[in-house]
Amino acid sequence: MLIVIENDWLKVEIASNGAEIRKVKHKKNGLDYMWTGDNAYWGRVSPVLFPIVGRLKKDQYQLNGQTYEMSQHGFLRDVIFDLDKRTPTSVSFVVESAGRFLHVYPYEFKAFIHYMLKEESLIVRWEIVNENTEEMYFSIGAHPAFKVPLLENETFEDYSLHFTPAANKNVMEYELKDSLIHEKGTANAIPTIQLTDSLFINDALVYSNIDFITLVSNKSSHGIEVTLDNFPFVGVWSKYMDKDGTMAPFVCIEPWYGIADTYNTSGKMDEKFGINKLKIGETFEAEYKMKFK
Repeated sequence: MLIVIENDWLKVEIASNGAEIRKVKHKKNGLDYMWTGDNAYWGRVSPVLFPIVGRLKKDQYQLNGQTYEMSQHGFLRDVIFDLDKRTPTSVSFVVESAGRFLHVYPYEFKAFIHYMLKEESLIVRWEIVNENTEEMYFSIGAHPAFKVPLLENETFEDYSLHFTPAANKNVMEYELKDSLIHEKGTANAIPTIQLTDSLFINDALVYSNIDFITLVSNKSSHGIEVTLDNFPFVGVWSKYMDKDGTMAPFVCIEPWYGIADTYNTSGKMDEKFGINKLKIGETFEAEYKMKFK
């Protein structure tokens, strides 16, 4: 089922499967901003990553003396959400675990995903409720894919990424090898990065302590601004197409509360790098914003 919300600037389509954004159209400039989900490149558009972000070493983890298996990015992206609340310009989805996932994730939880329009921006807010009698470990992340190029007379290489670091914090840079995280070191100044056909040949670019990223055309005023204040990590990715040595026609900007396993991880969930811990009965909340220009 697709739910539509809209205002004077934007029309947004969101699927109940995974509570996934499927389409964002700007009413004033006529542009469609989201990737189409073509399986020839990558069949998703904007999945929500939970209860892990990225890949686990050997696709498994240990908790309370037991070993569990879980594939990359977890399972919530493939779960049908219920409609919670809806207005013309906003919608809220909810899913309750109700014992369905205990074989891979030994916690009970409730997850809300809220979408709200404000002028040219789409605001996304998450709520995760711990419904257990013990503390709960989890990660959550976004994976929106934006169409690049946006205009027919542009190319992938006509776009660039601009980063704004968080104030008074060191930006750390990471690299992925075999889908696992390796720390590259401190990156005090993140330059503007020009998109090229080889930029993501080794997988995603991953950073910590970034508050704002703009993906913008060098030939027009069009682009996407992603505000991710207080998010500990962000990944930027496109799929490298081996058959012709080019990138797929999209770029993902991914705000994360969590990250893939490090290459030297112990495998224990409570020791996992970047993991979040939620106390009994508490609710985790986080919000990011996408502005479409």
